[in-house]
This record gives sequence, structure tokens and C-alpha cells, in this order.
Amino acid sequence: MNQISEPLQSTVGMKLAVFHRTTFIYSFPVTHSVNTLHLEPRTFPYQKTISALIRVIPATRVRRFTDLFQNITQHFELPGPHTRLEIESRIRVHNLPLDISQASREATSQGYNDPSIREQIWQYLQESRWVSRHPEVWREALDITRGFSSVFDQSMAIMSWIHREFAYEQGVTTVNTHLEEAFEMKRGVCQDFTHVMLGLCRAVNIPARYASGYLYNGPRDTLVGAQASHAWAEIYIPAAGWIGFDPTNNTLADERYVKVAVGRDYEDVTPVRGNYRGTGHCRMEVQVEVEKI
Repeated sequence: MNQISEPLQSTVGMKLAVFHRTTFIYSFPVTHSVNTLHLEPRTFPYQKTISALIRVIPATRVRRFTDLFQNITQHFELPGPHTRLEIESRIRVHNLPLDISQASREATSQGYNDPSIREQIWQYLQESRWVSRHPEVWREALDITRGFSSVFDQSMAIMSWIHREFAYEQGVTTVNTHLEEAFEMKRGVCQDFTHVMLGLCRAVNIPARYASGYLYNGPRDTLVGAQASHAWAEIYIPAAGWIGFDPTNNTLADERYVKVAVGRDYEDVTPVRGNYRGTGHCRMEVQVEVEKI
């Protein structure tokens, strides 16, 4: 298995702290609230989790387990009546600088032929709920990647094309917007940009998965998506492993990125997902703060 194996105990890199609070306020008492969370990161290559704390109000037992994608997942239930639900997470991570060797940058899709690698990437070449194999997406992917031989260069070309051709615009899509809708509108937010990149990559047999987390925007940076939940694509690069590509900002996901969960698309990594019995009138408030420590 070809995996990145950089030493995570290094003193170089960047330490980041993330505070994330989601509050649901109901107009009338609700009951039987059942929720699943993806708010705590495991340790990834280039990213070590220093600490993580999840808090739920009203207080209840929170069950912690690992899902099919090895994401740390929490689950809790609130059977009794309540008019407010608050979910808060505080995490600290230590990120190392991204280091991709020249050999990895030049590697072609022949590197996927190893059986152990094919087992890892198979599900990230298939259709998923929000990412389909649409003929127009396939034709565009062929045009974008024509003339590039390495997986890294093809992925860079796809990322740059999305950043150039799509307009970042809030409010024109929802969490239920499919790849095909975003592709046609050429507008949306980071979730849409990521789904489009997954579709383009998978169309030309480049394994791509969805990454969810946060982005630190330093005082001189102008990155889009900071101080909120963020999303980007990860491509399996032969001899390097999973490397993040952010089409929203046209940059590799380096030490400024805090990765929390990965999956086939947004469906697998939703930070907070739940249902309840009661009123349909609910106001949601989200607060995210990312700082360097």
C-alpha cells in the first residue's frame, strides 16, 4: 500500500484551533431528535489531532464510533421535549507542510495497477448520490486533460478550469444540489465546486473523494471559505497517496487546511445530520472560528 508516511511529531508546520457551534432554535418544543456528527478529525498524513471535544446541550450520552470511511463519528438522541439544540466542537491540530515528490508529480495512471491500490480507490471511481457520470462532464474532462500525461498535472488542469469557469455565489444552490445542476449553472459554493471536480476526475478514471473541514485564512490571505465549513477534492496520486485540490481557491490543500472527514461526496461527510418530531419552524445558526496557535 502506497501511503504518505511523513513524521507527524515534527516541530515544523502549523498548529490550528477550530471552534464550531451549530444551534437549532425551534418555535415549539420538539422530541425524538436523532443526530449524527462528523466534527472530530482522525489523524491523517500531514495532520495530527492534538485534542478534540464535542459538547451537546441539552446534555445527553454521545456514542463515538468509526464509519465505513474511517471517519470518527458521533451519534446521540434526545427523546424528551426541547426548544433549542446546541452542538459545539473544539479541535486542535498540528499540520505539516505539504511535500509532493517530483516522482509523484510525474506519475501516470499506470500507478493504479497495483491490486492493493485498486482496492483503496475503487469506490472513488464510481457514481455516488451527488456525483454522476454525465456525458457532458465526460466530454469536458477529456478536453481539459488533453495533453497532460501525469495524474497530478491532469488534476491541476481540472482544478484550474473549475476555478476559472465557475463563479462563487452563495444562495444559488443548496446542500441538495446535484453535480449536474452545478455543472450547468457554473455557479455555486465550495460544495458544488468539489462535486464538479469529483465528477470530472472520475470521468477520466482519476480516483477522487470529498474532503470536509475548515480553512485558516491568515491576515494577508484572500482565500474563499475561511471562517466556515469548507470542502475540497482529494485525488489519489500514485506514490504519494491522497492529496487535496481546492477548486474554490485554485490551490493545493496545504497546512492551512483542517481535514475532518472524507467520503464519496457530501452525503458521507455531513458535519451535522439529524431529524426530529415536531414543528417545521426551525432557525439554524452556525459559528466557525479558525485561528493559528
